[in-house]
Amino acid sequence: MTNRPNGTLYVGVTANLSRRAYEHREGLVAGFTTRYGLKRLVWMEFHDDIRAAIQREHNIKHWPRVWKVRLIHENNREWRDLYEELA
Repeated sequence: MTNRPNGTLYVGVTANLSRRAYEHREGLVAGFTTRYGLKRLVWMEFHDDIRAAIQREHNIKHWPRVWKVRLIHENNREWRDLYEELA
């Protein structure tokens, strides 16, 4: 999640992405995303195994920012909000 193109980035994992993204967008989750106004979903990955998803989240959180931005640019160069694609 982010607040604007090339803005602050947040990486998380959930079993229900549409619900979790909605919570972030509406400011229902106190913490980092609310503090920085992160409401735009710009990248998502789906995994069949929650353990694989958690490991991927852990890895990405430790990446340099430039790697995260490159990952977003590979499939969402315009930093579009992908939330509507979840429906």
